[in-house]
Amino acid sequence: MTLSLACCRSTTSSTLSLWVLALALPLPALAEFRPMGDGALSGVTGQAGVTIELETKLSIDRFSWIDEGSLNVNGLRLSGQNDTVLDNMKLTIDIAGDGEVLEHGFSEIARRANAGLLAPGNPDVADALAKYSVAGSFGKQFNSGDLVMHLGATDYGDPSSLDDYLRAVDFELAADSVTSTGTGGTATLFSNILLQGYIGPTDLVIRNGGSSTRTLANGNEVSGSELQLDTHFEITNGSLNWDAADVILLFNFAAVGIEGLQIHNRRGDDTLGHFGMASATAKLSRGTSAASGKEGLSIHEVEFRADIDMPVFKVGGTSIGSVQFTDFAITNSTMMVYGR
Repeated sequence: MTLSLACCRSTTSSTLSLWVLALALPLPALAEFRPMGDGALSGVTGQAGVTIELETKLSIDRFSWIDEGSLNVNGLRLSGQNDTVLDNMKLTIDIAGDGEVLEHGFSEIARRANAGLLAPGNPDVADALAKYSVAGSFGKQFNSGDLVMHLGATDYGDPSSLDDYLRAVDFELAADSVTSTGTGGTATLFSNILLQGYIGPTDLVIRNGGSSTRTLANGNEVSGSELQLDTHFEITNGSLNWDAADVILLFNFAAVGIEGLQIHNRRGDDTLGHFGMASATAKLSRGTSAASGKEGLSIHEVEFRADIDMPVFKVGGTSIGSVQFTDFAITNSTMMVYGR
């Protein structure tokens, strides 16, 4: 089984270019870099983390998973909306001390509300203020050695505007097609995929659980050291042709075309704390299946919450009206991934 990338092109900010420059240094220059002693290291620990300002534009001609046949994503592109540069992103990276409170989720909203810049009469703002106010700081409390990465915006605009905050980072994800190739030929699963929208606060946390383990409700044993993903986003305009494919545990929508797709969380009974954005969380770690005894990658405590609007829903090229999902939720989901 092979994973391959073909004809990958990208342009990145000057921050990322520094890494290329470092790698290009001749050996005599690299020889000047020496390990830091204990005394020097003692002056580094306890600092306030690292901030990286990001901008990028990525394109991949073909991404392939090759086994007996191949699954190919063709003409993949990630950019800002309308094929501009994906920018105005700021990544903060911290290694937490014991009980340290670091930025997480909508903690910036809580900070603004506490400063009187946002009205706590807004239920989402009040929820953020209650959830992210911790010991006089704003964020989430972590344990010693946890690696915390928070993606937000470099410039959020007017600090008293929720709209500026929620639409600070726009993106566009597109792909020409997703195809499957085998001895019988090539089949197109999806085509003309376009998703435009906004990226909300996104967090990646590597929990330092050492060698500890815990048991999930289904009996699977997982490592206490795990990667935790928490993100909010909104799709404001999307389209695709669903040519021939199954979505695991859901349905087959072969010969369906979708236009004007929107994914958000603005209606129903499940909106509190999401500021109108869809949300997804998951935890990943090493695990052992209780059913098979196999070791592999455990993806657990997966949750997805959104409202989904498909105003133009075509079957066989003809519109049959619109489709809406309200309070669409995937919860209590666990997967164990391992080789055959």
